[in-house]
Amino acid sequence: MESIRAIERAAMAAQKPQPGLAALMEYLEKRGVRKGICTRNFDLPVTHLLSTFLPGHLFTPIITRDFRPPKPHPAGILHIASQWGLADGGKGLIMVGDSIDDMTAGHHAGAATVLLVNDVNAHLSAHEHTDVCVERLDDLIAVLEGGFGAGDACYAEREARGKGQDEVEVEGA
Repeated sequence: MESIRAIERAAMAAQKPQPGLAALMEYLEKRGVRKGICTRNFDLPVTHLLSTFLPGHLFTPIITRDFRPPKPHPAGILHIASQWGLADGGKGLIMVGDSIDDMTAGHHAGAATVLLVNDVNAHLSAHEHTDVCVERLDDLIAVLEGGFGAGDACYAEREARGKGQDEVEVEGA
């Protein structure tokens, strides 16, 4: 585990906020949308992210690598739903992530999944566990405002595998 902690410490030094992070957080904050974190990182990188790039923004609960079982198991996301008092499990949630573990955990929890697509993970855009893709975090605003067909950077790939926008619904979004 120390080798993972060393990698995370090195990554923190070079960490930059994802494009669109500030605009998305402002949008969510204005609407009173709750935010939680489910990550395979340890506490220190999460604390660094929050204190450096998101001071004043509340994320609760925060599920880290210490939570068992870890992603891709849906338990972390279902724990967030439980802490928020959601009786429908993960069905009222959106899991935003950049890995197959994120998409799989969200999918199996019943959450809508949003892939933050990049050059490394673009192949996941057509994966059955990916509902929507965005290229920047603030692209999610159009999705939240206009539905899962709006602002979806991977809509063509999803259509090709037969999963159109009408099949994806998020309660309360």
